[in-house]
Amino acid sequence: MSKKELPAEELVKINKWDGSAVKHALDDAVKTCLLGDRPYLKEQFGLVNTRLVLCALAVGVAIMAHAWDFTHPFPESRTVLLFSVLAYFALMGVLTLHTTFREKGTFVVASQKYNKSYRTWEASSEMKKYDDMYVLQLIVRDERGHCEASSIASCANYIDSQGIVLDNLVALEVNRIFNWLLHEKH
Repeated sequence: MSKKELPAEELVKINKWDGSAVKHALDDAVKTCLLGDRPYLKEQFGLVNTRLVLCALAVGVAIMAHAWDFTHPFPESRTVLLFSVLAYFALMGVLTLHTTFREKGTFVVASQKYNKSYRTWEASSEMKKYDDMYVLQLIVRDERGHCEASSIASCANYIDSQGIVLDNLVALEVNRIFNWLLHEKH
């Protein structure tokens, strides 16, 4: 099916000059290809859930500080406000460390039951500001270790002149990397 045969709501059109929008659209296309073509892969939400819990705790601390200050005006609430400010900044620091050193641009994690154990697949990407190079990395982990492969290509390889993401070209690249990793793990 060519792109002209697809209904308009299935086509992803973006501002091709917005690097962030391009990266996110390509990440979505990779995720759709990775999970949509492989029903045996089940998406895992541990990284996202960790981020959400840290953010929820920070918001909870801020709400608690506001409520305490409302019921016990400032001079009386000084200790609680000090604790809340310190706790909020500590939680934001942990969140920054988590996104910088653990997530590292990972936008999808999926598990695969393999024999009597599990394999974990991670997809991450990077696209520097004012650069057209899209770096896609797939990592597969199991009890024997991990294997990784990456692809570096211009985002123009996956987006046409109208700003429409060419899912079939993204799928070709994802399938190429996935099959190479699958072959390496056997």
